[in-house]
Amino acid sequence: MNQRPEKNEYLEVQERYIALVPADGDLAAILREQSRSLFDLLGALSEEQGNYRYAPEKWSIKQMIGHLTDNDRIMSYRLLCFARGEQAPLPGYEEKDYVAAGDFDRFTLQELVSQYKLVRQSTLALLDSLPEDAWTRRGMFHSTAMSVRAQACLIIGHELHHLNVLNERYLN
Repeated sequence: MNQRPEKNEYLEVQERYIALVPADGDLAAILREQSRSLFDLLGALSEEQGNYRYAPEKWSIKQMIGHLTDNDRIMSYRLLCFARGEQAPLPGYEEKDYVAAGDFDRFTLQELVSQYKLVRQSTLALLDSLPEDAWTRRGMFHSTAMSVRAQACLIIGHELHHLNVLNERYLN
């Protein structure tokens, strides 16, 4: 899928993530390449870096990875539901509650990165399996009809947002 979503395919608040997605290229290919870069970066970090927080109440890098993994699971589930024609409204989630309940700092950095890679492989397999007509199907999220392609862009843009935060606030 090369076509980006139109503004009526997602919530206005999600624009900040969708705007980060490159304008050209196949969405699955963009996510695949982005994943390689991210996992190379994360694989080069030490356990000490994984525990780092740039401010007392901010997430550690491990918690950020746990959040990204949870988010990939949730958003790819939404994408699957929309692609298969589900019309029941899907719920949101409170990321801070999920991170707190995930207790991600108990894992090693390598364990978290390995888990994220597995989840990402599943997301990529799902994207690769979609028939062309599925990309514009819509499902309900927060009383908005959201498209599969918008959901794919959210996965990409959300990760890019956190990659920017990682580079600007954690690794400088």
